[in-house]
Amino acid sequence: MDKFQKLKELVASVEADADKFYSKQNSAAGTRVRKAMQDLKNLAQEIRTEVTEKKNTK
Repeated sequence: MDKFQKLKELVASVEADADKFYSKQNSAAGTRVRKAMQDLKNLAQEIRTEVTEKKNTK
């Protein structure tokens, strides 16, 4: 559950940069959004793996 909480925090932390990128066309904010999205992808994959392992051990 810790990883899921971390995922939610990461989404919340990137919200301001996403707004800057889409509203103000700030390209540096876009770079930060892209990095955060990659981190989200990796974390989501870790969660998927963890859930699958836990499900299969029962």
